[in-house]
Amino acid sequence: MAEIKYEIAEHIAVLSESSKGWTKELNLVSWNGREPKYDIRDWGPGHEKMGKGVTLSEEEFLNLKKSLS
Repeated sequence: MAEIKYEIAEHIAVLSESSKGWTKELNLVSWNGREPKYDIRDWGPGHEKMGKGVTLSEEEFLNLKKSLS
């Protein structure tokens, strides 16, 4: 399996934190050098490990935000 490269371009919010120190976060993340997208997922301490998540384009994020308002 190819290595996945990522860079958290902007930390937006911590949505929750587990007793083991993992946090569910909303961030702008650049995956494999591409344009950053909105991303909701669990992160281990220090952002070295991650769980499965959801990545949204700006349009998808704005539609989600609008539907929750």
